[in-house]
Amino acid sequence: MTIEATRPRLAYMNAQVRDVRRVTPRMVRVTFAGADLNEFVDAAPDQYVKVFFPVPGTRRPKLPPPPTADGMSWYRQYLNMPDDVRPPMRTYTVRASRPHVGELDIDFLLHDDAGPGSRWAESAKPGDEVALLGPHGLYEVPAGTSWQLLVGDESAVPAIAAICEQLPESATVTVFVEIADPTDEIPLERPGGEPVDVRWVLRGDAPVGEAVLAAVREARLPEGEPYAWISGEADLVKHVRRHLVRERGVDKRHITFTGYWRRGRSEEAAGREQLREYDRATAR
Repeated sequence: MTIEATRPRLAYMNAQVRDVRRVTPRMVRVTFAGADLNEFVDAAPDQYVKVFFPVPGTRRPKLPPPPTADGMSWYRQYLNMPDDVRPPMRTYTVRASRPHVGELDIDFLLHDDAGPGSRWAESAKPGDEVALLGPHGLYEVPAGTSWQLLVGDESAVPAIAAICEQLPESATVTVFVEIADPTDEIPLERPGGEPVDVRWVLRGDAPVGEAVLAAVREARLPEGEPYAWISGEADLVKHVRRHLVRERGVDKRHITFTGYWRRGRSEEAAGREQLREYDRATAR
């Protein structure tokens, strides 16, 4: 069933928690519902939304004015909100959307050093309210691709799972995922339930990204023209991409990459730095 979008692309969507369940010991799937979600339009298999959580002690998030085409202007307004009013905001992959019933699933990874999203998800219950903004997506396979490479850490598992579930029947895919514990593994399936061959790489005591980088370096990869999708911790993404370009000769234009998080920095801190860089660049 196809539903045509009737809301602006950058409009807020109000949503309530309908269901909460554990996918793994460290991952919670929250099903959201609401009339706004009837108009949700998929952007890409790896699509993501910004989730706004209520300030502790309040029922629903207080939002800045709706975004315009100038995203930096909107983000500046968001950051300028008083600290006791500004809703915590984090970016999450849409694990699945069902606009025909007004539902959407997001998988939340529960971190030891929990941020606002992780803390919220751990205690989420039906009726809790959030606001969403998006979606946006990055996954786009170039014409002439003969096989796909998906690489990430546990934060990328929801997107990798969603990509796998939407692969064409003829697509060849190789998957590497670095995880902290074997309990972080989930089944990865193609359309119809066919299992995907995935290499789960245990991190051990090494810094995030080292183990999966070593596994990709040592792997015998398929011949032909690849499309690579890399997401997770920022340094993991940087080093795997560098290896593919410099040592494997992969065309930069055939690599989609994004840092979902950075060790020692919150999303808000990274956003403020991005805004400062933008201001410096536009002041020249």
